Amino acid sequence: MITRVQKWGNSQGLRLSKDVLAAAGIAVGDAVDVSVREREIVIVPARRVRGGVDLTQLVSEIPEDYTPHEVDWGPPSGREVW
Repeated sequence: MITRVQKWGNSQGLRLSKDVLAAAGIAVGDAVDVSVREREIVIVPARRVRGGVDLTQLVSEIPEDYTPHEVDWGPPSGREVW
C-alpha cells in the first residue's frame, strides 16, 4: 500500500486502509507501539500492560468460592454524598 504522510494540525499522520489494519490485527482505537528499526517505521499492536499485570490473568486467579462483601470505609471526610 502506498500512502502519503499528511499534516493534521501540528502533527503528521498516515491513513491506513481497513484491510491493512485487519491484516495486522489492529482496529480503530487500539493502542499501537511505534518504533524505528534501520530507518523503517514499524507499527505493531501494543502488547504491554500497565503495571505488568493482565486483567484476564487477575480475574482467573479469583477463587471459585470467593464471595464479595461490602467494605465500610467510614464516614465521609469531605463533601461526598452517600
